[in-house]
Amino acid sequence: MANSNQNIFLFSIDLEDIRLRLKNPENYEERVPVNTHIYLNWLRKYNSKCTFFVTGDIAVLYPSLINEIVSEGHEIACHTNNHIPLDKQTPTEFRKDLEENVSVLMKAGAGQITGFRAPVFSLTQKTEWAYKVLSELTFSYSSSVLPAKNPFYGWETFGFTPRKVNDKIVEIPLTMGRFFHMTVPVFGGVYFRVLPKFFIKGGIKNCIAKTIPAVGYFHPYDIDSTQERYMNPGINDNYLYNFLMYYNRKNVFSRLDYIMNQGFSICTYYNYIQNNLK
Repeated sequence: MANSNQNIFLFSIDLEDIRLRLKNPENYEERVPVNTHIYLNWLRKYNSKCTFFVTGDIAVLYPSLINEIVSEGHEIACHTNNHIPLDKQTPTEFRKDLEENVSVLMKAGAGQITGFRAPVFSLTQKTEWAYKVLSELTFSYSSSVLPAKNPFYGWETFGFTPRKVNDKIVEIPLTMGRFFHMTVPVFGGVYFRVLPKFFIKGGIKNCIAKTIPAVGYFHPYDIDSTQERYMNPGINDNYLYNFLMYYNRKNVFSRLDYIMNQGFSICTYYNYIQNNLK
């Protein structure tokens, strides 16, 4: 269990299946279970427990996988039922979606659920109404904000450190770094794979100097160098973005190992809040 005297890596998995957003998902090989087990093996190597933000459709398809994740001591949190960005929902639709998400996760053996992550970090100033819905349900924290300008979603004025957004909800924004004229996430997804390693090293030094957690996110596909290729949904048919979705997947674990070798400890988001933000 990490505390404020340690360098904390809030490593997390957004457990979702892009294949399910395609017109004919059955035409493509399922890859979520095998990649999830690879992550679980890596976490065992460091005797670490992390948070899995899980979509409802994954829980319906793979309840035994959710049960296995829970049995190994990891935290299950919500990632919405069908991975619909917040700006594509009304508050009423969002509430219904969350209730369904919690329900299927509980049926799969999730236990207590207190955390939430918006699809594609779509919690922005325009959708901050989501915090009221989260407060009215079972949640105590969110990790849904990319605190900078971004081609997709970003909340430029939010700030870079975890903070309470109301009486009940703590928001844990992504860790950001400056890369030339851009402010981008350091420890997550495509950015973690594409940007040069010196950028990650700089992010590590900054987190240590400021005693802030390194907040990261990964997906089953981020480590899948043998996945069949297709145009990923939600990236506006942009061929460059699609190329980057597959770039440098083979080196993710060597980069993750580098972070751990700098003296970082992984803990669940729930444990981080309990031990550092009370």
